[in-house]
Amino acid sequence: MNHTESAYGLWSLVILNSAIFIMFAFSFFKPNTARDWRTFSAFAAFVVALFVEMYGFPLTIYLLSGWLQTRFPGLDLLSHNSGHLWSTLLGEKGDPHFGFLHIASYIFLGYGFYLLSTAWNVLYHAQRRHSLATAGPYARIRHPQYVAFVMILLGFLLQWPTLLTLAMFPILLLMYGRLAVTEETEMRSQFGETYEQYANQTPRFIPQFNQSSSSSSD
Repeated sequence: MNHTESAYGLWSLVILNSAIFIMFAFSFFKPNTARDWRTFSAFAAFVVALFVEMYGFPLTIYLLSGWLQTRFPGLDLLSHNSGHLWSTLLGEKGDPHFGFLHIASYIFLGYGFYLLSTAWNVLYHAQRRHSLATAGPYARIRHPQYVAFVMILLGFLLQWPTLLTLAMFPILLLMYGRLAVTEETEMRSQFGETYEQYANQTPRFIPQFNQSSSSSSD
């Protein structure tokens, strides 16, 4: 293995990038309740774990180094491009930043943050009116903010997969799913039949664009 300069050990970039994405998400999500903070804290932990491996210490590359060197002789494991493991494993040539998966990751990240922002705006005004949020993205799905977080996490995984974040992802999916169920129980207690009618017409996570009204769906 030959390399000219390591792309890791850049802890200032770990701190800077983690802070940017966490504060960006915080500005849209604005957690208030203990549930909100659990949701946001799990997301923040994922982001920190991601950037630690992206710029700090490449734990995944280190653990897979023997296999990678055997499978891809001459691969510079300490270069930044090698950290884009999907591109490496798929045998893509050229700069991975212009590959299909990297472009797809930007789409997931961009739409995820957009959905998080629009959903929070609707929820904020509904809470001030002490009413049920049913407009905007809430007209399509019951939990757009959780869906937004999952889209952002998927965007990061498409861009820079690591063993730790891949392990965290299904745990976060389960966590968000359980939080959604808990939230629905609270909404039923607070809004009664109004929420029942809304839940019967609006899917939980996956929108149904081909129907004006549909039964509840997971």
